[in-house]
Amino acid sequence: MNTAVARDAGNVAKTKEEVLEKIEVMKSNIAEAGVKKGKSKIAREANAILTIIARDVLLGLKSPGMLVMYFGMPLIMMGMIGGNLAQNMAGGLGFEFGTFMLVGMLINMLFMVTSMGLTSLVDDHETDFTQEMMISPVSRYSIVIGKILGSAFGGILSMIGTCIVGLFMGYTLTLSQWLAILALSPLICLSAGALAMIIFGVIKSNKLANLAAMLIVMPQMFLSGAIIPIANSTGILYVLSRCMPMTYCLDLVRSVVYAGSPEYDSIVLFNPVLNCVVIVGLTAVCLAVGTYLFARSEKDR
Repeated sequence: MNTAVARDAGNVAKTKEEVLEKIEVMKSNIAEAGVKKGKSKIAREANAILTIIARDVLLGLKSPGMLVMYFGMPLIMMGMIGGNLAQNMAGGLGFEFGTFMLVGMLINMLFMVTSMGLTSLVDDHETDFTQEMMISPVSRYSIVIGKILGSAFGGILSMIGTCIVGLFMGYTLTLSQWLAILALSPLICLSAGALAMIIFGVIKSNKLANLAAMLIVMPQMFLSGAIIPIANSTGILYVLSRCMPMTYCLDLVRSVVYAGSPEYDSIVLFNPVLNCVVIVGLTAVCLAVGTYLFARSEKDR
């Protein structure tokens, strides 16, 4: 009898071990499935972003009018406005105005064209393309980020145009400075696009969208220090300049361009770490609000 009990106990223990082993296998399979599902979701979101970017890039390349604007705006902004300021207001600044203005115009063009490019959301709304994107199994943030980075393509072309105009005016940057600006450009584009999304997320009129784009960009061009130094601003102009996202983007880029130069303290306003924190914080808040407004406006149609 004792032998039978021992045998039964052994069988129970063996069965228990087998059950525990099967449970561990099941846990492993579930964990592996979760990892694969996570990877699949990440791949799907990345694919959605790249697809939206590719669509906007192709639309831009197929539009001669847009290409003319991308390369024509730097001639007006840098050549005419910047050139006039350089000839009449550059004296007594304590630093070389040409490079200061060139960096400012590069970031200004990136902000301006990225923001204006998001007016395509209004066209997509009218053709129901946004509705087709909204019913796809991808995050709303992926849709918005794809649209922003797709619009940034025009901004990059405008930056190239600005560099060409600056070259004819005798203002240049080194290759390392240019590469540093390109490395920071995605963050700057996201900052510009996130701010614009708050407006374009609710506006569904082409006329109002184009006007809103100018209202977003023009004040920042003059108040952020793109072409006019703001180190000595006071009162309401001081407050407004510190509320502009482009102020911190521009100051971050200038901290890289002027690093190690004697003009650094005269030109750079804030610590680069502070600039990064403010840019990331403002971008996150504006992106969340803008995406919510965009999704809600499409849902309420």
